Amino acid sequence: TFPARSSASGLVLRRPMAGFCSAVDNHGDLLDVIAICCGHATLRETLDEARRFLSLPMAPAGKDPPARKARAATGTPEAARRLWAAAKPIGGTVARRYLSTRSITDLSGIDSLRCHERCYYRASNEDVANVRPAWPAIIAAVTDLDGTITGVHRTWLAPDGSGKAPVAYPRRAMGRLLGHGVRFGRAGPVMVAGEGIETLLSLRQVMPAVPMIAGLSAAHLAAILFPAGLKRLYVARDDDPAGAGALTTLTRRGLPAGVEVLPLEPRLDDFNSDLTAFGRERLGQCLKGQLHRSDVTHLLIPACAKAGGTHHRLPARMGLT
Repeated sequence: TFPARSSASGLVLRRPMAGFCSAVDNHGDLLDVIAICCGHATLRETLDEARRFLSLPMAPAGKDPPARKARAATGTPEAARRLWAAAKPIGGTVARRYLSTRSITDLSGIDSLRCHERCYYRASNEDVANVRPAWPAIIAAVTDLDGTITGVHRTWLAPDGSGKAPVAYPRRAMGRLLGHGVRFGRAGPVMVAGEGIETLLSLRQVMPAVPMIAGLSAAHLAAILFPAGLKRLYVARDDDPAGAGALTTLTRRGLPAGVEVLPLEPRLDDFNSDLTAFGRERLGQCLKGQLHRSDVTHLLIPACAKAGGTHHRLPARMGLT
């Protein structure tokens, strides 16, 4: 293995540049992510960025290399749409019971989530022998800017909804994910973006009217496409290096696009941990101290927007300003 380093794209890379991401169930390298984050028009630009990162000699001048063939995704958008069609609304299902154990009880405006009672699970080498081939699962629709389903995300659950299924990788995605995400509400001038679905559902308990998008991983969060008319993007980052890298990349991408990018930082490791540990009122108080002053009254629910007490912005993490 090689030490992690930051490239000019703002992504934290680790050599070699190929691998497997259990969160999105994809094999592949990061060249496509670098290309989107840097706004590259040609493969040569992306390869030059990779060479700079690896401290390799630059390629001699000449004609551009041939275009890369798109890497095959694990599961096609068509397969993702079939799985979505086979799922049912989340109300009254084991999925709703599971979310309630995470203190997520207000499920208004979550048409992008469904429940599948017996969703196939492909066992990995890390799973125990004879693991069950199907579990109930939360199915989340991944859509592009036009609302077309390009993929789905699956969270396998225990049959009684008491937690996630006891499998090696209870969360996986399929289809075309890069640039897209799981959306809650219509895009607007002010939005919230984050990695995980439960992170954003936790924020929706105190900010139910704010449009949100889950990128499903730090690398995919960094590469989400900005909708037309977006002016301010709050990034609900996880408290880890990958979350810091995604925030940095989105900030760099936002500047030329005229999008102000502001962090929302949890007190614990993520906002679901904050919600379950502190409750809605204290979560709202924490957010009130981090929102732009003009957003407080119309983004937070009234009880949180009017909460008394002193609210302080959390200290900036190292490397962020």
